[in-house]
Amino acid sequence: MTKKPRVLIIVENLTLPLDRRVWQEAVTLRDAGYTVSVICPRGGKFTAAYEQLEGIHIFRHPLPIEADGALGYAVEYSMALFWEFLLSWRVHFKVGFDVIQACNPPDLMFLVAGFWKALFGKPFVFDHHDINPELYEAKFGRRGRMHKLLLALERATFRTADVTLATNESYREIALGRGGMTPERVFIVRSIPDLTTFKRTEPTPELRNGRKHVVGYLGIMGAQDGVDNLIRAMDELVNRRGRQDVQSVLVGRGTEVPRLERMIAELRLQDYVTLTGYLPTDKFLSAISTFDIGIVPDPKNPFNDKCSMNKVFEYMALGIPVVGFDLTETVRSAGDAALYAGNNDPDELATHIETLCDDAALRRRLGEEGQRRARTLLRWEGERQRLLAAYDLALGHGQPTEVDAAAAVGSR
Repeated sequence: MTKKPRVLIIVENLTLPLDRRVWQEAVTLRDAGYTVSVICPRGGKFTAAYEQLEGIHIFRHPLPIEADGALGYAVEYSMALFWEFLLSWRVHFKVGFDVIQACNPPDLMFLVAGFWKALFGKPFVFDHHDINPELYEAKFGRRGRMHKLLLALERATFRTADVTLATNESYREIALGRGGMTPERVFIVRSIPDLTTFKRTEPTPELRNGRKHVVGYLGIMGAQDGVDNLIRAMDELVNRRGRQDVQSVLVGRGTEVPRLERMIAELRLQDYVTLTGYLPTDKFLSAISTFDIGIVPDPKNPFNDKCSMNKVFEYMALGIPVVGFDLTETVRSAGDAALYAGNNDPDELATHIETLCDDAALRRRLGEEGQRRARTLLRWEGERQRLLAAYDLALGHGQPTEVDAAAAVGSR
């Protein structure tokens, strides 16, 4: 049997194994026989410059700041690009690689991938996590020259890539339209959990803080993620409607955490909102297994409306009913497993939370529908096949066929 090639994956905005999508891709490639190396920043307790985790080579670089603002992003991305290029040489000599996968943001890693492609003929697989022009618009409320620059960098990334991994149909349409890629080279690989390993476990009772209902949030807490909407909903529930039986638990971290902490204090919600920070896998699963309701507070805007939220899939996989805003891809993903608020209104979010708190039968019905969707529509095996098909095509082990094209379209 021919030995599988060696893969280098570069990711900038989260360390491994905390980036659940990239870790799952890396494990899938490893299980298929590939030798996998990853370049990522240090984060949390994962500070080793090099280590092997479950057979995957991880090379970490320092990230001096977690950016917030244009100047901060310029410094962060410049430093990250420097380390990624430097560490790609270290991977080249220590492990070797035959194909390179870059996971945005930012849309600058095509410079590293393009170098290795142009000089050494190594194919480039672009894993499209965020649509950066829309992300800029959502964060800063404007377009202008920076927006045009981000569109140009996005085009350059797509043109350099041999294959693109899109997280959903909306991202696929961008790859075909703005990116100019041909349909057979765009593969939908959704960020859904592998149900063979992602399972409900024993909850963490102390997170309840003695209260009957736990309203949970899972994920990064940046300006575009709308976690402040959940805090405002808690303010409505606790301070205006007098609910004393609801505890909110926020799992994750990000640039908004200091502002959220100030907001929690100003609204006198310290006893009703718990921020856990990042958690290792066992504690992470235990924490979200404590959730009675999973919240998707991301506001409706041109960026979020096109994003498939990892937390939606993870809530459903564990049978947790979902409350969120009526985002296009959230509705596509969750269907009847969620209640949807409109108009980016945190009071309406609070009303849906209250409805589920007071209706155990509805909570159970939505949770069961989420698990049904997870087991039938959201199966990692299909994503696995498309991921491996994308690599086969990038490496020239196969030609685009009708089967490949169908795989590229994927299912919703």
